[in-house]
Amino acid sequence: MASAYNAHLDIGALPQMKTIGVLGGMSNQATAEYYRLISQAVNERLGGWNNARDAWAEAGGYLATKAQGLERWGAELLICVSNTMHRVADFFTAGLNIPFLHIADPTGEAIRAARLKRVPILGAKRVMSAAYIKDRFAERFGIEVIAPNEAEQTHVDRIIFDELVRRDLREDSRSAYLDIMDRLRERGAEGVTLGCTEIFLLVSQDDRPDFPIFDTTRVARRACRRHSF
Repeated sequence: MASAYNAHLDIGALPQMKTIGVLGGMSNQATAEYYRLISQAVNERLGGWNNARDAWAEAGGYLATKAQGLERWGAELLICVSNTMHRVADFFTAGLNIPFLHIADPTGEAIRAARLKRVPILGAKRVMSAAYIKDRFAERFGIEVIAPNEAEQTHVDRIIFDELVRRDLREDSRSAYLDIMDRLRERGAEGVTLGCTEIFLLVSQDDRPDFPIFDTTRVARRACRRHSF
């Protein structure tokens, strides 16, 4: 059973503001689609690229109760498979007695082992535009994380939530991602981090053999296997 946080989506600037509680469906795809449709409705009402707003404190609190429950039920290692929800990792891991494998750490170790210093991140817009992943790479591994420009971020994000979460894999979207990676390379990127757990469905190292691609999903999975024995 896939689980999702209980997100409170604030309709924001509508005349009579209401909060919608979204309890995740049986799959992440259903949950993402509900969020996309709600955000689309907000966008149509407000114009531009307005989206429903996540209530991070509530999301962190919800995940904290689940993390504590997993520890009580015998878990010896905690992971979070969402790059986005690592934004509240400090909150939901507070007070735990079991180790937490942060999704950025094995990726940072792999990038440092490759002796790279400037690596952009592709992911949801809230990951690319925020500091919590970038700061961790910089502080722990000495890696400068850059992001695509605003238009590129919007395009990457749209493909994730309109297509990849539904496993709708399109060749033109694959080409768009590779073009963005090529432009980042022209701007000094030495490789790229796939900071979304769906992007690996679309692009891989085989697409750019001479340009290192670090997939947080695969790297974290290997690290989790190492920690399991």
